[in-house]
This record gives sequence, structure tokens and C-alpha cells, in this order.
Amino acid sequence: MKNNNISKKAIIGTNVQIGKFTSIENDVIIGDNTWIGNNVNILDGTRIGKNCEIHSGAVLGGIPQDLKYDNEYTLLEIGDKTIIREFVTINRGTASKQKTLIGNNNLILSSAHIGHDCIIGDNNIIGFNVGIAGEVIVGDWVNISGLTAIHQFSIIGDHSMVSGLSRVVKDVPPYILAAREPLQYVGINTVGLKRRGFSSSKIDELKAIYSVLFQEKRNTKLALQLIQNEFEQTVERDKILNFIIGSARGIVKGFR
Repeated sequence: MKNNNISKKAIIGTNVQIGKFTSIENDVIIGDNTWIGNNVNILDGTRIGKNCEIHSGAVLGGIPQDLKYDNEYTLLEIGDKTIIREFVTINRGTASKQKTLIGNNNLILSSAHIGHDCIIGDNNIIGFNVGIAGEVIVGDWVNISGLTAIHQFSIIGDHSMVSGLSRVVKDVPPYILAAREPLQYVGINTVGLKRRGFSSSKIDELKAIYSVLFQEKRNTKLALQLIQNEFEQTVERDKILNFIIGSARGIVKGFR
């Protein structure tokens, strides 16, 4: 650990490898078997799980880029088996939620930014140069392609995919592929769902539900009533209904 600035107050697990010129501040916890590259900055309030990889130039636990932040004590919590590539920045929380949360088994590619108070689920891929503003929620098994910008308070549902160079200003419902400008529903995330073991019949069910919502030219209220009345109750159907009903920002539109 020569040439490093590692606080003796930091709690560092067993078999943790730390590269050169890395700085780890006092109030930091790092889990077992985590690998940390060169020139990484891990700042006060950061908690990192087991078996993670933190690559060169990453800055974790930085002060929120938010004018309402008033130096209150907040955290950044990162789960197990998460890979954070070069020059990623992730800020800790503000008084709003007190913490930024990153789940397990995520892959966050180079130069991505995750703002204060975000909640990122498990098994996600966040592409290079993706910018995620404060208080965004990303579900599980989401793929956000490179150079995408996500507006604060947006929600991206489970098993969805957002194409590269997108501008996300509305919520993205679960299971869909979102693309074009402005961002729209362009189909089901079929490839991703098949990889995760969704059956052909289940994918057909999702296509039929979203056809009612996006392609049959009904208003959202009537479409939701029809989905609830005409489709068998399943986990997936209810996840879609609850997501749309609970969306404060509104959801992306169907393709034109």
C-alpha cells in the first residue's frame, strides 16, 4: 500500500487489494475480496460490499452536486459483486433520502455518473458516459446504453432496455425497449427476457398488454382498465399496472 493515502480508521476486509495512489478516507467500509485499482478516491460515508471491482480513476462518495446539500451526514452504499469501471463518479445522498444505494452484481461502465439519492437495483448494466441525475430509481436487470442522460426523479422499470444516446425525461415501464427521440416504446425487450428465462408465452403476454397500452390509441386510463379486466392476473401484469399507476412523471409514449 505504499504511495497510498489510506486512513487507519477505514474498515477494510480480508484479501482486499488496493492499487497505487489510491485514497481511502476515515469513514469507509470495504468488504472482503474487493479489488481496487490505481488512483481511486473513496470518500467518507462510502460502504462497499464483498467481491467488488473498482477501477482506476473512480470517485466514490463525493459530495452531492445539489444546492440543498448542507454538509449533513449521508452515505453511499454499494452491494456485492459490483464492477465499477474507470472514472465512474457516484455521489452520496442528501437529507432527502440520506443515502445513495447501488445493489448487487451491477456493471457500471467507464465515465458514468450516478447522482445523489439514486436507488439502483441488482444485475444492471449502465453504459459508458451515462449521466444519471439525482433521485433516479433503476430497477433490476436494466440495460442503459451509452451516452444516455436521465432526468432527476425518473424511474426505469425492471428488465427494460434504453438505447444509446437517449434522453430520459419520462418513466420507462418494465420489460420494454425504449428508443428514438423523443424516447418511445418500440417493443418488448425480447432478447433480454429470453436470456433471463422468460418463456415465449410470457413474452407474448407482455406484447399483448403493451399493445393495448401503446398501439390501440386509447387514453392511459381506459387502457389500464382494459388490461386489468381482460388479462389474467400475473406478477408481470400487476407489475406493469402498478408501475404506470404510480408514475408521478408519466411514462414514455408509444411509437408513432
